[in-house]
Amino acid sequence: MPTTTYTVTGMTCGHCVSSVKTEISKINGVTEVDVDLSSGMVRVDSTTPITDADIAAAVDEAGYEIAS
Repeated sequence: MPTTTYTVTGMTCGHCVSSVKTEISKINGVTEVDVDLSSGMVRVDSTTPITDADIAAAVDEAGYEIAS
């Protein structure tokens, strides 16, 4: 099971965490999303490899950005 991590910028509250988690969870193949508000780290477990572009699009849909 592939696991990838990202840093998301702009999250400031529990609602932010929930929004990011919800949008990433919609990606086909994603089995678990763990978001840490204090560090901005997002861990994504999936049954198949997920592209960085898919994650970036989901995070953008939630209103945030992947740190570059």
